[in-house]
Amino acid sequence: MKLNNDLSAHAVASSENAVWVPSPQPGVERRILERDGDEKVQRATSVVRYDANATFPRHVHDGGEEFLVLEGTFSDVTGNFGKGFYVRNPVGSSHAPWSKEGTQIFVKLGQIDPHDKAFVRLDTQGADWRCIEDQGLRTLLLHRFGPEYVRLVDLKQRVQFPETEFLAGVEIFVVSGQLEISGDTRIAGDWMRAPAGSSLSIGSEAGAMFYIKTGHLLNFVDAA
Repeated sequence: MKLNNDLSAHAVASSENAVWVPSPQPGVERRILERDGDEKVQRATSVVRYDANATFPRHVHDGGEEFLVLEGTFSDVTGNFGKGFYVRNPVGSSHAPWSKEGTQIFVKLGQIDPHDKAFVRLDTQGADWRCIEDQGLRTLLLHRFGPEYVRLVDLKQRVQFPETEFLAGVEIFVVSGQLEISGDTRIAGDWMRAPAGSSLSIGSEAGAMFYIKTGHLLNFVDAA
């Protein structure tokens, strides 16, 4: 399957037009945001939801995995991860997850540098956020490796930043609230990706929290 797989192109997925498709496992559905490949060999970004007591068979992350828990509790042998947890599993890791109460996660597969061996389990709700009061925001670094930065940003109401150039690309997922990106309004559950060399203005009238990844599309500068 191929969806929004051209990393040199702008891509957007709206939560208002969400289409949920069943996974190979009963009780687990996915809303696919981008994908390039089949079940076993793939680059994919999705929102995945587990029904209560749903399980998924043991599987290997050939390209690594990262996810942010949006609702409920996601579990595997390494722990129980409630709403707000950021989890990162490197290339070659494996697990057989489940959810007792049901859960929804924003997940990225097949997009971790094989040299990045970090396992991350970060409770963002209890983490030490960096507050920048004069800019009306707080930010939390989730992970950094090489040129890749992954953050959560929490904007107060009526915050607007000047246009910024993202030399190595940018990807944004709106966790809550309402975000304005270069004149377009994005709500919770919306996802967008802009290729290397893109310029965006970001702000919020109502306040918003969003996941943002930068530096990971560096190889596509010439294609932008």
